[in-house]
Amino acid sequence: MSPVVETSRIVIVGAGLGALYAALELAPRPVLMISPENLGEGASSAWAQGGIAAAMDLSDSAEAHAADTVGAGAGTVDAQVAAMVTAHAREHIVDLTEKGTPFDRTPEGGYVMSLEAAHSAPRVVRVQGDQAGHQIMQTLIAAVRATPSVQVCEKSMATGLEVENGAVTGVWVRASDRESGAVLIRTPAVLLAGGGSGGLYAHTTNPPRVRGQVIGLAARAGAVIADAEFVQFHPTAIDVGEDPAPLATEALRGEGAHLVNSAGERFMLAIDPRGELAPRDIVARGIFAETQADRRPALDTREAIGAEILTRFPAVAKACLRNGIDPAREPIPVAVAAHYHMGGIETDMQGRASLDRLWVCGEAASTGLHGANRLASNGLLEALVYARLAARDIAAVVAEGTAPPVDLAFPEDGSDSYAPEALQALREAMTAKVGVLRNAGGLGSALARIDALERAQASSVTFANMCATATLIAASALERRESRGGHYRTDYPESDPAQARRSRMTLNEAQKIRAACVEETR
Repeated sequence: MSPVVETSRIVIVGAGLGALYAALELAPRPVLMISPENLGEGASSAWAQGGIAAAMDLSDSAEAHAADTVGAGAGTVDAQVAAMVTAHAREHIVDLTEKGTPFDRTPEGGYVMSLEAAHSAPRVVRVQGDQAGHQIMQTLIAAVRATPSVQVCEKSMATGLEVENGAVTGVWVRASDRESGAVLIRTPAVLLAGGGSGGLYAHTTNPPRVRGQVIGLAARAGAVIADAEFVQFHPTAIDVGEDPAPLATEALRGEGAHLVNSAGERFMLAIDPRGELAPRDIVARGIFAETQADRRPALDTREAIGAEILTRFPAVAKACLRNGIDPAREPIPVAVAAHYHMGGIETDMQGRASLDRLWVCGEAASTGLHGANRLASNGLLEALVYARLAARDIAAVVAEGTAPPVDLAFPEDGSDSYAPEALQALREAMTAKVGVLRNAGGLGSALARIDALERAQASSVTFANMCATATLIAASALERRESRGGHYRTDYPESDPAQARRSRMTLNEAQKIRAACVEETR
């Protein structure tokens, strides 16, 4: 029988931006953070290059930011959510500044604002060009380390939720760095802040462990999942064969870098008058088409940025140089890669999920902010806003008090392993059939493939969590018979005004769709 640990600590699953920020907001209420890696490692937040979108300039406004968010989201953004999130943006930038984040500043002391795709004004606050995620994470990690109410359990990962009468009462946790049995942590409240699902694809910019597990474990517990079909593929992952693929931040295009193919042609201007600064889904399909046509696309920064790329965008420069590319002298080869999941666990405006005593923030959540196509640099902003909202809502439910540290002793006997080749097969099926371009036949075959892989690895809870999220993405994509934002159907290439709404699906509903696809293949 698995051991059970009772605690009055609030359990936060994840260790990225949302998790850290929420833990600080909850202080002095005692918190237990479940972190698969050491703090600062393995979180998508730390890899975020662009920055945080916020109307900090006097010539800009939260209303304009909200309008751009709604416009980029292709008809499915919740306008009330967009207005709320953008209105709170400034206070979070100020808060992070006061905590010590070294945002880029002008000689006069103002914030340096960067232009990114689909923004009507420069409003992305950065750190050292492309170091925003890393620097913000380091600031928050230092604050968490100095907060006595926060206990961090590193090298551990959540694999399931305990639910009684529609309410979450506990979290199942295992060791993440070795084989172990599971421990059930009973807790008064759970905040899921464990990232998205990009690693379910063979080509991704996400950290290796971010494979939809948190969305999947919530779905397996019965939570409603929203907008699962909307996956954002970043147009400019650096195409050097690394897994995950390093990212060429969108800020480069904001600075004037342009896309060319192997013939030296600027192909985006023929696709959209906004060229390289068109919404990400349009740029991604443009680049994908060049790749498919064997006209290898590349990002040319030489004229716009020149040798300054080496100092102004150190992460990009480092990735290029270790692969023998000098970005000051030659174009950077790029390809499309899964980057951000607009969908996730449905939450209300306080971060509450459909299950009682369960809150969600960050990429694992679907708040209605992003719609069908996330506006650049709104991801970190959403994580901050909803981390605070969720923390305050939890604080209204969980009384202040003290709690001893949780002693997590994982049983030595137990295994949750799965075959590495099964994971690779899952990732390849998602890329080939549920990627940039989709159609009914491909989505149906992907669902049948996911079913077979899950059955073959039936003993692994972690693999079941991944397959749950993959199933929801593919089933939701099959049900949306139109093209919208990041979801593009070659058999339904036009947007249907009647479908300009968010989607909602439970895992049970998705599995019925999957079962029908399995029957069709027999």
